[in-house]
Amino acid sequence: MANFNDIIGQENIKKHLQTAIKLGNLSHAYIINGEDGSGRQTLASALAKTLQCENRTSDGDACGICKSCKQAESHNHPDIIYITHDKSSISVNDIREQLNNDISIKPYSSEYKIYIIPDANKMTEQAQNALLKTIEEPPAYAVIILLTENVDSLLPTIQSRCVTLTMNPLDKDEICNYLVNKLQMEDSQAQIAANYCQGNIGKAIRFASSSDFIEMKNQVLKLLKNVDSMDVPSIMDTIKEFANHKNDINDYLDLMLLWYRDVLMFKVTKDANLLLYSDEYSAISEQATKRNYEDIENIIAAIDKAKVRLKANVNFDVTIELMILTMKD
Repeated sequence: MANFNDIIGQENIKKHLQTAIKLGNLSHAYIINGEDGSGRQTLASALAKTLQCENRTSDGDACGICKSCKQAESHNHPDIIYITHDKSSISVNDIREQLNNDISIKPYSSEYKIYIIPDANKMTEQAQNALLKTIEEPPAYAVIILLTENVDSLLPTIQSRCVTLTMNPLDKDEICNYLVNKLQMEDSQAQIAANYCQGNIGKAIRFASSSDFIEMKNQVLKLLKNVDSMDVPSIMDTIKEFANHKNDINDYLDLMLLWYRDVLMFKVTKDANLLLYSDEYSAISEQATKRNYEDIENIIAAIDKAKVRLKANVNFDVTIELMILTMKD
């Protein structure tokens, strides 16, 4: 479990929270908003750990060595509660049983009792209404932290009673320096990951750490460069290849999105310096010439739609086939 000082970027958010901790001016409820991999879980953990620390540093960070910090790091702190759920949504019973019915019990060993709700955007409306009653009149010792990738999925009444902190995309150089200096990655691999991740540190770490990243990139480029001339058997073979990497399919689709955004960017600007796939200038230039704006936008929409369908457990092969046919057409 990280300290504030371990978090890359997000300086304004860290300063806001550390100042609130030092002045005793903490909100009873926070929404941490950001896409998957943006660091929202790390920030929530750092906040919880610091609040429970028995010997905070002068700059408002956790000491990392007290009993409370050790418990937080092992996810075994009795006063840091993570709300869990078994289904695709967080039900009203999940909120009632794990939070509402528990919050009246005073902290076991700390000044605060902290509830963290990962994937808060998955709460049903009934669950949010149940939570609202608690947020309106929480005990003085309670802090509730909602993590979401879409703050607009939360009821306006929930949003109005929480302090919302939105995770900002990180600078490419910040990410590259972190990957090289902290994770001892080769500079070339770190540069690729930093380029592709669009400011998302979690995605950069996944890409750069993956021994399959180069293979993934090559498979994607093979499809994108040859899709116009592919026959039905070739399309079926490609679907089989992607099916062998179902767990990483979102990374494959993200690489495709970046390619077509490069095509669109080059069509608009004719500036090769703006390309993420800078070493694929020739192929991107050719694509930008032969496709009109509507074609490119339709392909980007088809890839986005494929991501939504796969998240909803629509048949994998059918989803990928429809996406490839849209690219081809």
